[in-house]
Amino acid sequence: MANKPHVSVSKKPLALRLRQYGPPLILIAPSVILVGIFVYGLIGHNFYMSMLDAHTVAQSTGAKESSFVGFENYVTLFGDADFIHSLKNLILMTVAFLIGTLCLGFIWAWILEKPIAGEGIFRSIFLFPMAVSFVASGVVWKWLLNSAQGEDAAGLNRLFQMVGLGFLQNPWAQNISTGILAIAIPAIWQLSGYVMALFLAGFRGIPAELREAARVDGASEWKIYRYVIFPQLAPVALSAVIIIGHMSLKSFDLIMSITDQRTYATKVPAIDMFNYMTDGDYSMSAAVGAVLLILVAIAVIPYLIYDAKEDRN
Repeated sequence: MANKPHVSVSKKPLALRLRQYGPPLILIAPSVILVGIFVYGLIGHNFYMSMLDAHTVAQSTGAKESSFVGFENYVTLFGDADFIHSLKNLILMTVAFLIGTLCLGFIWAWILEKPIAGEGIFRSIFLFPMAVSFVASGVVWKWLLNSAQGEDAAGLNRLFQMVGLGFLQNPWAQNISTGILAIAIPAIWQLSGYVMALFLAGFRGIPAELREAARVDGASEWKIYRYVIFPQLAPVALSAVIIIGHMSLKSFDLIMSITDQRTYATKVPAIDMFNYMTDGDYSMSAAVGAVLLILVAIAVIPYLIYDAKEDRN
């Protein structure tokens, strides 16, 4: 029996495909073009600038042509003890920021999750700091974290002195080793309410039937939280870690509002990037920006991959 000739399935006519895909492509084309130019294009230009020797304003403006130096700026950057200090500060602040916001946010959500009188009032109070800009709150916290002690004490140090807790007075943000942890205090105060809202939504999304079924099976309250509630809150906690973590990595305005840009104790890479820029060293500023971008990508990309896998499942 002779084999029948293979007949390929004809593709859709070009006109039909244009009618099907043309309008959506035209609709998203402006956004794609703008994002491509002003986001990815500028990111690419930043990486390119970080590999030049444009270390003065004159070079960057074309008075002297800048040459390509590869990763030399990055080697110089990571060989700088001041920049390593900034990275250590960033890690300290991120860890403190995450632990503080997650713990306070969870506790507040756990309290409000139970029916209590005036829940709306408390929820508004906890969420209010999030509505204040970091610059505005930084001005207030600059006074609260005043480093003066003794008779000249102000802010929290003055409060400790008045209530007989003078031994708690400290230089706050002026401390070389732990000054950045003082900056984490207002950051935690400001964003704990946001994490509370995330956890509260997670609590309210857990069906009451699951808890009742666990109680019928004889599970204690601790086991209900451990085996029923906590697993359900894991995606919420992961989202909170990613959001708070990447905000901490980019910290700039709050630190600038509380301390001066040249304050060594509270320096972070974003401050270094600003200082290099104001000094006219565009290549080193771009190198710091590239490092920050990579750090944020390391924090965010695993979450995006995890989220994409969950959507497929």
